[in-house]
Amino acid sequence: MPARRIFARLTDTAPDALNDGEARNALIHVMALTLTKSADSLIDPKLVLSWLLNALGAPGVVLGALVPVREAGSMLPQLALARQVEQSTQRKRIWAAGALVQGVAASGIALAVLTLEGSAAGWTVLALLALLAVARSAASVSYKNVLARTIEKGRRGTVTGLAASVASVTAFAFGLLMALGVFDVAVPVLAGAIALAGAGFVVAGLLFLRLKEPDNETGTTDTNGIGDLIRPLREDRQLQVFIAARAALTVTALAPPFIIMLSSAQGDGALDQLGPMVMASTAAAVLSSYIWGRLSDKSSRQTLMLAGSLAALALFLTGLAGAALDGLGGASGAGLAIFVAQIAYEGVRAGRKLHLTDMAEDDFRARYTALSNTLIGLALMAGGLFGLAADRFGPAALLMVFAVISLTGAVIASRLDEVQKT
Repeated sequence: MPARRIFARLTDTAPDALNDGEARNALIHVMALTLTKSADSLIDPKLVLSWLLNALGAPGVVLGALVPVREAGSMLPQLALARQVEQSTQRKRIWAAGALVQGVAASGIALAVLTLEGSAAGWTVLALLALLAVARSAASVSYKNVLARTIEKGRRGTVTGLAASVASVTAFAFGLLMALGVFDVAVPVLAGAIALAGAGFVVAGLLFLRLKEPDNETGTTDTNGIGDLIRPLREDRQLQVFIAARAALTVTALAPPFIIMLSSAQGDGALDQLGPMVMASTAAAVLSSYIWGRLSDKSSRQTLMLAGSLAALALFLTGLAGAALDGLGGASGAGLAIFVAQIAYEGVRAGRKLHLTDMAEDDFRARYTALSNTLIGLALMAGGLFGLAADRFGPAALLMVFAVISLTGAVIASRLDEVQKT
């Protein structure tokens, strides 16, 4: 069956709307992204790695560093990598190399948790996670370039949204199997899942090399120093607005741990609630990723506005309910709060990725991506201070503050241009 017919059936797109070459590229994007997103869920620092290292007796300082290392490590190096991406005529190779290194790092983590214990296991896993994060940064800074060079406007969000939805189904199935007791939640089993994630990264990298990417363009060579790299931040008003909106909307990523904290206020066991909340989060991604992707193809600006407003409403009501009830009424209330918050987060993620892809010119897209992600990485590191605020004022009050910040992000996003218009 021709590639465009397969893609048309998967996405409800008219078969004549794209040629076989672009349809083939679209299917490769979907398969490669599905593999890497599925792998990400199997090696999730917030859940899988934290559980493993706690079981192995790793020090608390390592457990606390897992998420910052993973998030900041995948963003902060991007400014340094942007020039190499811009000068590359085949940017798919950078993404593929990043995926392959992530596969090696994940395989190393699997081996470490099987053979080491205590501090040795903790610090080894943290070092390998840092390597994985840096490799991920190379993939991130190059991906929007490859997507723009191989998929036309109007279909990019559909491609990424479809991959996110399929990967979320995989993650949901994994969580469901654990919840049903099909296999034991034990170190060897989770190590096997991480090894499977490593294989997924490797296959994705090899598959991505089969993309048909234009190679008749030369990379830019006008970046002679850090001043050239950060010039768009000084001169491009739309980039400034985009980064401001994205920074405010990062609270959608920071909120779930505080919802979990609030849900435990009534003395409910964290382990009893973990399964329902993980399944609620994954179900939200399954149900919303593709829809958000299609909406972003029409207007990423309006997607950011809508998702930010939804997050503001969800976080405010969650905080208000938590303050009134001194909790969220158990696993069902917490699951509902996580479900709606995750839907909003998926919208923010889909909108901001596609908006940056479509707003930047080909030669400068890597630079824009790196500038944005570097600054957001710093913002996420500073976001650790919210934990102190939660200890001082309580998670309910903090979630209501997050609601105000999210609404501010939606208002800022309204000042963005409609970049999907041709």
